[in-house]
Order: sequence, then C-alpha cells, then structure tokens
Amino acid sequence: MSYDLVIVGGGVHGCTAALFAARGGMKVALVERGALAREASGVNAGTLTMQMTRVALIPYALRAHAMWANAREWLGHDVGVVVCDGLSLAFTEQEAQLLSYRAGKRREAGAPIDLISGTEAKSIEPGLADGVLLAGHCRVDGFANAYLTGLAFQRALREAGVDVLEYTPATGIEREAGGFAVLTSAGPVRGKRLLLAGGVWIEPMLGWLGIRLPIKTLVNQLAVSERVQPVMRTVVGIANGLLSLKQYPHGTVVIGGGWQGIGDRERGGVELVPERLIGNARLACHAIPALRAARMVRAWAGLEAETADALPAVGPVPGIPDAYVCGSVHSGYTSGPYIARLLAEHLLGKEPSLPLFPIDRLLAPATGREGLT
Repeated sequence: MSYDLVIVGGGVHGCTAALFAARGGMKVALVERGALAREASGVNAGTLTMQMTRVALIPYALRAHAMWANAREWLGHDVGVVVCDGLSLAFTEQEAQLLSYRAGKRREAGAPIDLISGTEAKSIEPGLADGVLLAGHCRVDGFANAYLTGLAFQRALREAGVDVLEYTPATGIEREAGGFAVLTSAGPVRGKRLLLAGGVWIEPMLGWLGIRLPIKTLVNQLAVSERVQPVMRTVVGIANGLLSLKQYPHGTVVIGGGWQGIGDRERGGVELVPERLIGNARLACHAIPALRAARMVRAWAGLEAETADALPAVGPVPGIPDAYVCGSVHSGYTSGPYIARLLAEHLLGKEPSLPLFPIDRLLAPATGREGLT
C-alpha cells in the first residue's frame, strides 16, 4: 500500500499533523518507535504557558492554547486540560528587572501579561510565600495531562482512518519514483510525501536524507509529589525560568523548570543529578511554602529538542521535493498543536494563517546538504 503521507514520529507534532491531514482527505500512515506521545511528549510537565514561550512564538502559542482549552471539540477526547492563571515571580531586584523586560517583550507580541505587586499576586495565589517584589500575571495559562493526551490522540487518529504503526522503529529512508519508502522493523512504508516529526530525533532522521541539521538535546529533570490537599491554584514560575509548578486536580504537584539531568538522544534520560533535584524542590518550596510538608514520590528526566536559534524546524526539506519536517520547538507542548496544524494546512494546499519556520536558515551553505550532490 502507498500512502499520501507517511509521518515518522508520534509526538504531539506528528499526531496533530496526521490528524488534520487525514481529516482533510489524505491517506496517512504514522510510524512511531514506541507508543504515541510517550517519548518527549509524554515525559514533560504539560505546561501551557505564555511566560516561558519565545517571543516569536507568542502568536502561535496563543492560538494553540485555545486549541488545548477546546481539545474535546477538535480532538474528540478529554486530555485533562486545566485553564488557570499563571504567575511568574521575582523575589530580588535583579529578577524584577529581568521579569519586567521579558514580560514587556511578550506583551508587545500579544501575550496578555500584566506586571503586578507581590500583594496583588498573593490575592491571586494565596499559597505564595511572602517577599514577592513583582509578578507577571497572565490569565492565559494552564496545563494538560501528558498521559491522557497520548490516549486521546491514539483514539482520534484511528477514528480519522490513520494507520498507526506503534512500536515500529524507523531505520532509514529511501527515495523512490513517486515518493519515499520509510524502512521499518515491519518492512517499508511507502508514501508520496514524507514528514519527519521526531523531535530530538529529527537530526538523525534528516541525516537519512543527507541533511545535516544540529538539534540540541535537553535532559530536563521533573518530579511529582504525593497527593496533598490544595496548596495552589495557578501555574507558578520564577522570573529566571528555573521553576514550573502546578497542582493537578487529583492533588499531585509537578515540579519542573529545566534543571538538567544526564542522558542523550540515544539513551534518553538515564540519570538524575541529586543536587539539581534538591535545588529545584527548594525553589518550589520557596515559592509555595506549604509544599515543605509534601513528600516527593517520583522523579524522572525527559528530553526536549532545541534548534540553534531556539525556534521551530517546520516546513519543506530544502532540495527534496515532498519531504517536510515539523518539530524541535522549545517549550513545544504549548504551541505544538497549532504549529503542526499549520503544516497540515500547507500539505493540503491551503495558505497557512501564520508563517512556517523553514529550516534553510539553520543549514550551513556548504555542508548542510551533503547527500544531495
């Protein structure tokens, strides 16, 4: 069988693109080496925030947040989204200056972020510690349940007629007359068009096509507490970006903030750094003192992809007709669905409502296309 589109990578980007392409009339196959949305998309904190989003991505993130908030309508299934206020805190003068600058830039880009006093912040989040000098307040914030997201995509894709090949590692790509053959453990999967949506694995995937695009692999540490009584009702961060904190409806508190563990693209997150885990937890308790009474029950390290300019890799693969890439979006969980939907619109021959992010800018002129000569 030959498909209109073969997608390699079953995270949020790959799943969203597959869903909208299939609903637009394309016959789609999705190849994923594990379970859907269980790699990078399944081990992140699920934060949906403007206050940690790159300025250039704010317009995309705002539209994506609306998609997340209405996931049941377009995805057809619940993903445990909680829409709430978000606070970014400054405890020192230096943090206040940093917060003012970053909040101002994001506000210029359209993010509804207001600077408020510590007293005002505590009226919004009573669980905050004393000593907050300044806070960024955004009403467009929240979080999703990464586990439920994977289940929802799995059901929605099958309902849309997508052939989902889970636990089917791709090992290479061959160019054929009229398209591509994705080589997998279950045999070749052929399609007229190809979309590489592998996150941190986009670098080796593009290597199969002779394209060299360096992708930085971040190994973010996260932790979750036992179930506790309500201690917070907002998403809380720190101006320097080293904290992402929220409490889920069932009582657990997820602590993140980009503190790095040990691992790489090939092995995944393989080891936590105890002193960084402790530092992250101390920062969480500094912001929400009631957390000091909670016990940490689990910690892990999840991967995140980042290009050289920290902006997405989304668009055609230069020099290879009908090959596309989508992913490597810093803080991509927030903006991922909308960005992938834009690419699906492009594949369906529609004019995307916002520009894509072609990778030409990231390729070295002399060395970016070794396999095309």
